Amino acid sequence: MSRTIALEPEHVPAESKPTLDAFTKSIGFTPNMMAAFAQSPIAFNAWATLLGSLSKALDVRTRDSIGLAVSEVNGCNYCLTVHSYTAEHMAKLSADDIILARNGHANDPKRDAAVQFARKVIEARGHVGDADLKAVRDVGYTDANIIEIVALVAMYSLTNFFNNVFDPERDFPAVTPAGSI
Repeated sequence: MSRTIALEPEHVPAESKPTLDAFTKSIGFTPNMMAAFAQSPIAFNAWATLLGSLSKALDVRTRDSIGLAVSEVNGCNYCLTVHSYTAEHMAKLSADDIILARNGHANDPKRDAAVQFARKVIEARGHVGDADLKAVRDVGYTDANIIEIVALVAMYSLTNFFNNVFDPERDFPAVTPAGSI
């Protein structure tokens, strides 16, 4: 049961409405998480700005793989459903690639390094070692790219925490619990 009420799009605060309307138009419907998040125009619009900026970071397969890895570590079932759906339909990742990402890996060596690094960042709360930085640099990521990976981890964690606190009703297909993969 949801712990917050997702507002109908016509009832969100005026300051959130343009952002929510843009998402609704882009996606084709209003996800429950966004309708709930829109109750705070400050937080919702800040997140939307960050999301828009980071949608230019790295490539879609790497971003979705990082989202899956971070959501798995944070135990966010809502985000796992969203990222599994977008990874399959938008990033065109296979079911095996999605499982690999949830476990902090990828079949592409460069993406694998980024996903492993992202998972270490979230698990260690940023306290990664020199070898972790070296591993991600050795496959060609620049310091700017590494900053983007850290920013993606933080952004995905924000929505993970929001969804874990408020538990909006899921509006994407359910995924198998990680323990049974």
